[in-house]
Amino acid sequence: MSGGFFRGTTADQDTRFSNKHAKLLKSHKFPPELEHLVDMSKVKMDVMRPWIAHRVTELLGFEDEVLINFIYGLLEEKVVNGKEIQISLTGFMEKNTSKFMKELWIHLLSAQQNASGVPQQFLDAKEEETRKKLEDTDRINRELKKAKEKESRELGQERGKMAREAVDVKAANLETHSRRRTKFSSKWPADEKGTDETNGSKETARMSRSPQPADRSMSPPRYLIFIIIESFFKEVHGQDQLANPFLIPEVIQGQEVCQLPLKP
Repeated sequence: MSGGFFRGTTADQDTRFSNKHAKLLKSHKFPPELEHLVDMSKVKMDVMRPWIAHRVTELLGFEDEVLINFIYGLLEEKVVNGKEIQISLTGFMEKNTSKFMKELWIHLLSAQQNASGVPQQFLDAKEEETRKKLEDTDRINRELKKAKEKESRELGQERGKMAREAVDVKAANLETHSRRRTKFSSKWPADEKGTDETNGSKETARMSRSPQPADRSMSPPRYLIFIIIESFFKEVHGQDQLANPFLIPEVIQGQEVCQLPLKP
C-alpha cells in the first residue's frame, strides 16, 4: 500500500466536493454586486450587526437568532466572498437570499470605501434624520414663537381695550360732574343773594339788639341811675327811700320811669 492512502485528502483536494461547489456557483444567479470581494477589516461591524438582525427578521417575518449569529460568523473572515455566503444562506432564507445578499453587499462595499468604515447609506440616513430633527425643532420653535406672539398680541389688545374702557368711564364721570356743576352754578346767584340777604338781616338784628361798644361806653353807670330815681322820688313824695327799691332793675333794664308804681 502506498503511504498516500493513509494520509487522506481534504475537501479542497477531493474533486467530488469541488465539482459540487462549482456546480452550485454556476447554477445560482448572483447579484452583480457579489462579483467583488470585501475586506472586512475596513468595515465597522458594530454598525452592520443591527442592520443585519433587523433586515433578516423583516424578510423572514420572525426573529431567528441562530441564522443571525450564523451570518455574523460568515463575515468574520478577513476577506469574504459574497457568492459563497449566498450559497450557505440559501437553505435558510430560500427566495429571500438573493435580495438580502444584494442589499448586504452594497453596504459592505460602501463601508470599505469610506474611511469611517460606515456605509454611505447609513451616513445619509443619519444626516437626513438629523436634518428632520432640526426641521421639527425649528417648526416647534416657530409654532411656539407664533403662539407667544399671538398671546402677547391678544394680551396687548385686552390691555388696550381695558384702557379705552377706563378712559370712557373717566370721561363719562367728568361729563356727569361737569353737568352737575353747571346745574348748581345756574342756581348759585339766587341762593347767594338770599344768603346775603339773610345774613344782612341777621347782622342788622344783631346790631339792633346789641349796641355798639361805643354806645355801651356812653351809657351811665347803674348807681347814677339809682341816684337820679331816688332824687325824683324825694322831690315828688318827699320820701328818703324808694317805695319799692326792687323795681329799679326794671328801670335799669330800659323801661320808662313812669311805669314804676308811685305811692299816693
